[in-house]
Amino acid sequence: MSETQHSSQFALLGQRRFAPFFVTQLAGAFNDSFLKQLVILLVTFHATEYTTLSAGLVANLAAGLFILPFVLFSAYAGQLADRFDKARVIRAIKAAEVAIMVVASAGFYMKSLPVLLASIFTMGCHSAFFGPVKYSLLPRVLMKDELTGGNGLLEMGTFLSILLGTLVAGVLAAVTTHPLWLSLALLGFATLGLISSLFIPATGEAAPDLKLHFSVVSETVATVKMGKREGEGVWNSLLAISWFWFVGAVVLSQIPALGKDVLHGDTTVVTVLLATFSIGIAAGSLLCERLSGHRVEIGLVPIGSIGLSLFTADLAWACDAFAATVQSSSAPLAWSQFLAMSGSVRVLADVALLGLFGGIFIVPLYAFVQLRTAPERQSRIISANNILNAVAMVIAAGMSAGLLAYGLSVTGLILVCAGLNALVAIYIYRTVPEFLWRFLSWFVVHAIYRLRATGQEHLPEEGPALITPNHVSYVDALVLSALCPRPIRFVMDASIFRVPVLSWLFRQVNAIPIASAKKEPATLEKALAAIDTALRNGELVCVFPEGALTRDGQLAEFKPGIRRMLDANPVPVIPVGLSGLWETAFARNGKSVGGRLVSLRPGRRLDVQVGAALPPEVSIEELRAKVQGLIGAAPVGGQTHTSTARG
Repeated sequence: MSETQHSSQFALLGQRRFAPFFVTQLAGAFNDSFLKQLVILLVTFHATEYTTLSAGLVANLAAGLFILPFVLFSAYAGQLADRFDKARVIRAIKAAEVAIMVVASAGFYMKSLPVLLASIFTMGCHSAFFGPVKYSLLPRVLMKDELTGGNGLLEMGTFLSILLGTLVAGVLAAVTTHPLWLSLALLGFATLGLISSLFIPATGEAAPDLKLHFSVVSETVATVKMGKREGEGVWNSLLAISWFWFVGAVVLSQIPALGKDVLHGDTTVVTVLLATFSIGIAAGSLLCERLSGHRVEIGLVPIGSIGLSLFTADLAWACDAFAATVQSSSAPLAWSQFLAMSGSVRVLADVALLGLFGGIFIVPLYAFVQLRTAPERQSRIISANNILNAVAMVIAAGMSAGLLAYGLSVTGLILVCAGLNALVAIYIYRTVPEFLWRFLSWFVVHAIYRLRATGQEHLPEEGPALITPNHVSYVDALVLSALCPRPIRFVMDASIFRVPVLSWLFRQVNAIPIASAKKEPATLEKALAAIDTALRNGELVCVFPEGALTRDGQLAEFKPGIRRMLDANPVPVIPVGLSGLWETAFARNGKSVGGRLVSLRPGRRLDVQVGAALPPEVSIEELRAKVQGLIGAAPVGGQTHTSTARG
């Protein structure tokens, strides 16, 4: 991790640009779950007062009515959030929430299930309109290095609020069913959300000239297509987020049956499972900021997906193992009895880690979408995400119902979900190798090295540039990728590019193989053409001007080919100095196998210094002197590196 100092993400909770919005979101999330759970509990335990329908049917109706508006209205909601000031949109939505809670209160007084279901539907509308403005507001009020921390706080607060709403509904329904207390709770949190929204600072209009169009079918399709056109990375991130909600819908919908039928517990055991999951996902969401080094780091996504698959599978196995130790004829276990039994710790650990890795999976994806999406389309891209999420959850519900009806057990369904998650993850990382490349970069930098980076602000956020570092080791490209939020096209030796297995990865990340004019003139010309195209397309290209790995740790003479690249494309040149890699296992330093293994010990110091951009007219000698200066200014192995170039 870079040693650059950053304030904690919790500092945002004391700042007006984030705190009022955070409170607004928490109040809304609480009311969503509180209202749904109240209706389900009252129908379950006081059915004759409300309806003749079964509790199960009402629960499914409530879930369906809440999700339906995301499909119907997300496209229009995205247009509104892009067209108007986001703070203004939020206040209108929160005012509507107060009105919805008045209607819900009337439903409780009248003991009218149709009115209560209508309230759940309109709360779904409220959430469908709030979703796009919620996630598109963050990049308007946060710095880029705060996006991961802000999203982590948002996900943490949302899941804990949903849990709290569920728990409070259970406690309140057990204590009293008097409509007055139910109404006071609903209206109290709705009013809190409205009041806090008044303090959200204005953000301005992202797309003031946008023409609003309402059409459920055509605009929904157009919004999804817009998400696909935003770029392969964004589109596949949207698919990955939707897949997370698919997995979540399958697993979370089975928690009640898992607690009752497999673990032989009562309602308190189900509550403990849900609370453990929520706490896990809150912890994972908060952990993202620390793991990412205050950056948007999609290298965490593969870690999250691996954890999701492993602990989803182990949850099924742990539950089956626990069930084998319990007599099915015995009375249902209370939460204290469950915790006292052998195997309960493993079950809860799996649930907690499932949530934790879910947080690690989802937070970087939201931050990545926010970072890579044009501001004037951000809300509509989030709308596309919400549409895909809703479709994914509907498919998850259908698949779960079908497989369970076919005779598959609850734990069998969870195992199927774990297997599907592994297959989908493999597909995503093959389709978008940037995820896998970023993961390798993150792993090398964080598992092996203790990185100190300076001058990262010199890496351009947009537009073309030629990055020119010294070449010390085989992992130089991974180190540079870990520092740069944008993809880099690396120019590399053609003989290394062709190494079996590695060649596949190099091709996936669009590396450019190059060779000398003497050995392979055709390869050289093809490489120069590819570099020319990349720079003209506004991409970052990294060239190692020495032309080969150093064999003595010294900076070699720079090849003249870089001048030819700059003459064809006069772009800024970014000099970079890498220090601390020469003594590692990945350099051509002549170390024995044993010495290389020893050098892999974690915590080795690595310094990267990024210099200010140089003009394209810079001479080869001036560029080399600049890189040499960046190397010489960094400590290597506890001493200052003062080597001179080979003659």
